[in-house]
Amino acid sequence: MQNKVTVLIIEDEKNICDFMATTLRAQGYKTITTGLGREGVSLTASQCPDILLLDLGLPDLDGMDVIRQLRAYTSIPIIVISARTQEREKVTALDLGADDYITKPFGASELMARIRTALRHGAQMAAGTAAGRPYRSGGLCIDFERRLVTVEEKPVHLTQVEFKIVSFLAAHSGRVMTYDAIISHVWGPYADDNNRILRVNMANIRRKLESNPAEPRFILTEIGVGYRMAEDEGR
Repeated sequence: MQNKVTVLIIEDEKNICDFMATTLRAQGYKTITTGLGREGVSLTASQCPDILLLDLGLPDLDGMDVIRQLRAYTSIPIIVISARTQEREKVTALDLGADDYITKPFGASELMARIRTALRHGAQMAAGTAAGRPYRSGGLCIDFERRLVTVEEKPVHLTQVEFKIVSFLAAHSGRVMTYDAIISHVWGPYADDNNRILRVNMANIRRKLESNPAEPRFILTEIGVGYRMAEDEGR
């Protein structure tokens, strides 16, 4: 790998930091590490890493504040890695602009898969191609420009709202999109609590797309947080 992908790790637990750094270097990535939030913010500006792995429980600056500061000027992919398991924490981090959230403990395979997804999504968004070509995954095809949805090449009729939900999730495939993010996109930033309406629409969408709605393949539920669309196989 001539131009190595640079990963900035902001993690104050040395054993976890060392585990991630060793795993990444073994896969050909370059790593920069720090245990402090403020230094992490400074390193992001000076070193311009390709992706950030961020612990929330830092000794000097809460990880949520790190996300806030970085999202004021950069769209670098951020994967939160934290022992905080409360749904509220996950929702807050994602709504602030984190791309994904991994709960400790975790394995090397999960870490690498999440990093690959975040990097692909970041490259896609940077290239401005989120809606430029059809989304494809496991027999599902969404043609954004033609507003056409097919499953196994058979057309599926979605209402305008249903299509807006599905296309939004597909454009961010592989990432968890929070309930509030979806609601804001579909019904506007000042919409009332539309969680119930969203759930009803999602149930209808799954009946139309999934062979077994009780075990969905295309749109996965992150309980208490939001929905994650299966990753686009064409990326």
